[in-house]
This record gives sequence, structure tokens and C-alpha cells, in this order.
Amino acid sequence: MTTTQTHKPSLVRRISRPLTIAAGAAGALLLWAVNDPRGGHDLIVDRGVIGPVAVLATALLAGLAAWALLAILERRTRRPARTFRIIAAIVLLLSLAGPLGAGGDLTTTLALIGLHLTVGLALIIGLPARRNCR
Repeated sequence: MTTTQTHKPSLVRRISRPLTIAAGAAGALLLWAVNDPRGGHDLIVDRGVIGPVAVLATALLAGLAAWALLAILERRTRRPARTFRIIAAIVLLLSLAGPLGAGGDLTTTLALIGLHLTVGLALIIGLPARRNCR
């Protein structure tokens, strides 16, 4: 007689990834708040002013895309966390071309790089930080 076990993730495992994505987005929003007009500087690029909705939406979309990538890697690769971190680091480095070519002043460029690094590093460190994800 063969028995099959269904793997039921614990509560902590089920909420850790959404919390990681939310933390990355919250960190980006906090960094934006420090640099917004009330903080002393508008984040203005060639396409207009970068507001809180754009920051939050972009961070959440990046988080969901990273989560989807990790889920695929967990099913298809032997070392999903390592593979994820390599791919995510490359994507983060490529994403820095956006702020560098956005056409803003130095303060805006540095703030946008900070936003990218905040979200990217939160996802790279936090998403695969599960016990059974090597």
C-alpha cells in the first residue's frame, strides 16, 4: 500500500512571500516620501512627476513577477533560490538603466536608484528565504 502526502504549507510560509513583497513596496514608498515635495524634492523625469501610486504599483508588479519566477524555478530547477538570486540580480542591474537614462537631475537619479535597490534587494533576499528552498 502506497500513501501519498499532500504538502500543506504552514501559515508562516503562506504569508512570508506576500509580506516580503509588501515590505519592499512599503520601503520604496517610504523612500519616495522622504524625497517628495514635502520632503524637499520633486521626483521629475522626462515623462513627468513620479508619484506614490506609480511607486507602489511598480514595486508590487515587480514583486509579483519575482514571485512567479521563483515559483517556476522551484518546480523546474534543482537549486531554485540560487538561480532566482542570480536572475534577479541581473534584472536589478539592468533596471538601473532606467533611472540613469530618465533625464532627471542628480537628486532624482539617486532617489530612483534607491527605489530600485530597495525593492530589488528586498525581493532578492526575502522571497527565497524559505527552509526548503535551497
